[in-house]
Amino acid sequence: MNTFILLVLIFLACPTIQGQNSSHAAAQKEYEPEIVSMYKLVNRVVPEYSKHIVLERLAPDSVDRFELESRGRNLVIRGNNANSMAVGLNHYLKYYCLAQYSWFKEEPLELPATMPKVPKKVSVRARVKERFFLNYCTYGYTMPWWDWSQWEHFIDWMALNGINLPLAITGQEAVWYEVWSEMGLTDEEIRSYFTGPAHLPWHRMQNIDRWGGPLPVGWLENQKELQKKIVARERALGMKPVLPGFAGHVPPCIQRLYPDAPLASLGDWAGFDSTCWCMFLDPESPLYAEIQKRFIAKEMEMFGTDHIYGIDIFNEMIPPSWEPDYLARVSRQVYESLAAADPEARWLEMTWLFWNERKYWEVDNRIEAYITSFPKERHLLLDYYCERQPVWERTNAYYGVPYIWCYLGNFGGNSMLAGNLDTVNVRIERAFEKGGDNFVGIGSTLEGFDCNPFMYEYVFEKAWDNPLTKDVTAWVEHLADQRAGRKDKEMRAAWRLLADSVYNKVSSPGQTVRINQRPTMGDIKEYRQYYIAPTYRYNNIDLLEVLDHLLAAGGNSRARHFDVVNITRQLLGNYFGDLYADYVKAYKEGDYERLHQVERRMCDILDDTDTLLATESAFLLGRWIRDARAIGNTEEEKDYYESNARNLITTWGEEDALLNEYGSRAWAGLTATYYAYRWKEFFKEVDAAIEEGRPFDEKAYHDRICRYEGLWWRDRIGSFEAEPQGDGVALARKIAEKYREELIKRYRKRN
Repeated sequence: MNTFILLVLIFLACPTIQGQNSSHAAAQKEYEPEIVSMYKLVNRVVPEYSKHIVLERLAPDSVDRFELESRGRNLVIRGNNANSMAVGLNHYLKYYCLAQYSWFKEEPLELPATMPKVPKKVSVRARVKERFFLNYCTYGYTMPWWDWSQWEHFIDWMALNGINLPLAITGQEAVWYEVWSEMGLTDEEIRSYFTGPAHLPWHRMQNIDRWGGPLPVGWLENQKELQKKIVARERALGMKPVLPGFAGHVPPCIQRLYPDAPLASLGDWAGFDSTCWCMFLDPESPLYAEIQKRFIAKEMEMFGTDHIYGIDIFNEMIPPSWEPDYLARVSRQVYESLAAADPEARWLEMTWLFWNERKYWEVDNRIEAYITSFPKERHLLLDYYCERQPVWERTNAYYGVPYIWCYLGNFGGNSMLAGNLDTVNVRIERAFEKGGDNFVGIGSTLEGFDCNPFMYEYVFEKAWDNPLTKDVTAWVEHLADQRAGRKDKEMRAAWRLLADSVYNKVSSPGQTVRINQRPTMGDIKEYRQYYIAPTYRYNNIDLLEVLDHLLAAGGNSRARHFDVVNITRQLLGNYFGDLYADYVKAYKEGDYERLHQVERRMCDILDDTDTLLATESAFLLGRWIRDARAIGNTEEEKDYYESNARNLITTWGEEDALLNEYGSRAWAGLTATYYAYRWKEFFKEVDAAIEEGRPFDEKAYHDRICRYEGLWWRDRIGSFEAEPQGDGVALARKIAEKYREELIKRYRKRN
């Protein structure tokens, strides 16, 4: 294609170039693909401003950087690549337009009618080379049902937040299907080896096989085509997608073809029975290298490559041997198989196992042996949970192996106000000061999108030399302005109080409210759920004060609506948990009048919570189910996807499984038909026992409610709205007045 035709195509694709002089367009010649991609992003994100945004390329640099400058009526964004330019655009949106581009597609970007000026030129540089995002689990707890429109919005969000190393594992089952087919396995053997769609992340991490399968044929093709779009768009915006490699996980039936293959069972994971256990092929076998080569070649053919591969061989599993020589040998041979398949390959690996199974790994130099057995420059580690425990500080900075400081922040997609801004700030700065030259990046490894999105934006802003990020108080004030869409003293007061009182606690598994717990009197230990930890360390009256500030704030932004609903549901959830303690106490003391008073209030809270959640698109079970069903080609497939979607956020496996409630969340519909149902049945049975003068039979209740939990996801009990209903701000105002007196009476006593 000659230069003239290419320039015409750029002119048609990017109306923002129209009207600019030809010498400027010609100057972009070398960088046309990136410039075109960025203009398209501008047109998607800020179409209202696009004709007044000019993109210019800075000279290539080893450090990413951007500049902002007003030139007449235009905003000039310069960057040394598309990713830097996108961060520059986001900086302008946040700090000049006081607007936030949300990761929730349903929350629109709200802009001033007139483009604000940049008073003087802004220059910002990246502090780290790599900015990583996502977790294998996010593909189960948030993304399994996404279509291209959701992915397109999210990829734009990643670009705006400077992410250049996204985990990209969609569609790999289509690759594996072809590899295993060509090696001689049957269609039934292959698809039955896969789990159901929402559980695939744990299949990919060598945790479970088969549960919820067989995987429909239609899923394979759907996800393959989706992945092609995902990686193409990520690359167009300056990202390097991290694709999967072969970790040694094979179908057990491969022994039909290779009877002498050295396989070892990785054993139990999370209580799943032996039919779900994964088989690990020893990398010493020539078959390992053959499978790696086949997989990488097929993956390259389908999706291309940027030569970075995610491989995790012992995540939450026990290796066949703990001998350091064995661990070093295995990791070296995995790398050698990868390098043979792609000579430019780098192995990216999460280090969750070094923290989660630290009692095994932190002895006999096992970590050092495992991670230093091949060239360090070919290895890249994700320090997975640094807001709680930076493993680099426990391992002599990973013995020189390059690593990325990561904020996790959410387990299972749980809905709980949680985050530790000050600690995150201190720990990132400590990594810059003492983390060594092999500290090369900042990232996030969240398990699910949650109700604290600002925490992730803060982490990614720390990757740039914006001085505001070192002053948490100042950064929070700007955040408040962005949430309001203007400077508003009430919004600022709300967010200052949140930062000072609420956002100072690290996230942890089971961080959810008591509403989501299967009810119990607490006498029988086995009926307690491990993954429910409804604790909070602040005075709940603080949330009422935050809510009052939010309700007093001006404007009617969607961000404010989300904040109001989010704070109110947490306020009610905390109060519900404290009332539950009153309920159990009244029962044990035989104070049945008090028990019935508390019961009625708890039922009110359950109903009010569900009605409130229904007003906010981010808190709708109906969206989750709608998106799952949309993938199916037949009614049978649609029902299958819906059941699988329901299972992950409730029992996680069979009823009363170890991971029961791990993925719990505060969603409208889920609260009414699942959580509230369990509580109201509990109250009925306790009341009946009191009336009949007998002890409450907790075992009988437990057995019956377990059966209901299974029916709820298998038989798909209830139908749910996929669009928000009602005005959350108006409803929150009524709720605040309804409970105000009793909240003040209860929580003021703690001061």
